Amino acid sequence: MRILLTGGAGYVGTHTALGLDAAGHDVIILDDLSNSCAAAVSRVESIIGKPVSFYHGDCRDTDLVRSVFVHENPDAVIHLAGLKAVGESVAQPLRYYDVNINATLSLLTVMGEADVHKLIFSSSATVYGEPEALPLTEENRVGVGISNPYGWTKFMIERILMDLADTDPAWQICLLRYFNPVGAHESGLIGEDPQGIPNNLMPFVAQAAAGRRAKVLVFGNDYDTVDGTGERDYIHVMDLGRGHVQAVDHLTPGVSVYNLGTGQPTSVLEVIRAFEQVCGTTIPFEITSRRPGDVAVSYCSPAKAEQELGWIAERTILDACKDSWKWQSMNPDGYPR
Repeated sequence: MRILLTGGAGYVGTHTALGLDAAGHDVIILDDLSNSCAAAVSRVESIIGKPVSFYHGDCRDTDLVRSVFVHENPDAVIHLAGLKAVGESVAQPLRYYDVNINATLSLLTVMGEADVHKLIFSSSATVYGEPEALPLTEENRVGVGISNPYGWTKFMIERILMDLADTDPAWQICLLRYFNPVGAHESGLIGEDPQGIPNNLMPFVAQAAAGRRAKVLVFGNDYDTVDGTGERDYIHVMDLGRGHVQAVDHLTPGVSVYNLGTGQPTSVLEVIRAFEQVCGTTIPFEITSRRPGDVAVSYCSPAKAEQELGWIAERTILDACKDSWKWQSMNPDGYPR
């Protein structure tokens, strides 16, 4: 199939592109490069050994999206485009509602016009809010106790997609609720390259290990967890990319929902210690106050994805640290800009 990746130049997008190509799909990328760069697309091309169709633009620009569909005739869309930083969303709620929701509405409008009804949506574990029970399953409640605008945008978009599927049986939609993507491609050519101060833990740890940052800030050590620091389900980004491929191959009418995670929580301090094992140096850190919008523990049961998609996470947190360190070592300043 010909598959459009919105946000395809970003961290998850580039790794998903590799998985799609390996499975025999043609990849088209649309990205506004607000948190990515064209060099990432070039790196993807170097890995797969062929050019990728790339369009620079914002999904909110409906005319641009239409032109992409006219020129490329995609069979399906993986919608990754959007803002994703929890803390930033608390500080800039209107920006998050504008970008995330309006980009989706624009995309859905054009998909309907083009009679393209196959969609994978990049959702998030944040839709579960404060976990009512762990591990989280797809049957857990959503939309209750969500603590940040980012999570609300994901919940609202899920609701939009469910309403859309209810009104038109042609739609085949899959909601993938990510947990915490980490790691990089084993080549070291592509990886996570946040602009400015990282919002996610792993690039912060990698940059501290490389001396690019003085220390890792640990937001809170008084949670009810194994060591007082927050626990998350960290999934290797290559496993996550493969999850998208298997979701595309199993699309059915209506809306399906899958958690993509390992089912194993890891604390912030455990991530730091694992990274120290692979880089061979001590990583300085400082305990600071809790971050607004964070929950103490979040991890999933990935059983449904295994049963229905045949997907499991194959890589460990040590694998993720090793691949992140290779990416960081080969690209100390990130992608060339």
